[in-house]
Amino acid sequence: MFPNLLQLISRRPLPDYERRFVLDAEVKAPRVRNRRIERLFVIGWALIAVKSVLVAWAVPHYHIPFSALWVIVPTVVFAALCTLVYFRR
Repeated sequence: MFPNLLQLISRRPLPDYERRFVLDAEVKAPRVRNRRIERLFVIGWALIAVKSVLVAWAVPHYHIPFSALWVIVPTVVFAALCTLVYFRR
């Protein structure tokens, strides 16, 4: 909350200063994690690992003219971002 600038400069208390204190606070319980979604994350990470190994093998084997990291790194970064967003919420 931003204080009134004139009140801050003049250092005079507000007329209803005593009524502005917090009288009650409510703490909400943390959300329960969904086990099905967490299992989906584990399956997704396993698929990303399989994909990464497959791409790392296929690019040099078939002489594809780019690095396998162009496929692997964005996949891992976006998956890590999605995982981070879920677990930090």
